[in-house]
Amino acid sequence: MPLVVFFTSVSSSLQTKKDQERIFSVLDSKKIAYKAVDIAQNSADKDLMRKIAGNPTALAPQICNGNVYCGGFTDFEDAIEMEQLEKFLKL
Repeated sequence: MPLVVFFTSVSSSLQTKKDQERIFSVLDSKKIAYKAVDIAQNSADKDLMRKIAGNPTALAPQICNGNVYCGGFTDFEDAIEMEQLEKFLKL
């Protein structure tokens, strides 16, 4: 299964929108294939995201590789800073 980025198209948080755009921008620039799943369109997707993350209150954005949880935005940014993005994404 490919890399999956769970995001929300409905958010009143400007920071959440910026975080999501940053993830998409980095993955696109590095030509890393991913599937974007909008949890606002289907509550089953939100439930799946929270199950994979192991957190019943997890909020988007969250990243996983197949059914293996990678992390959220802060973890993503840390991986970029440490130059370990591929390791973080489990590629």
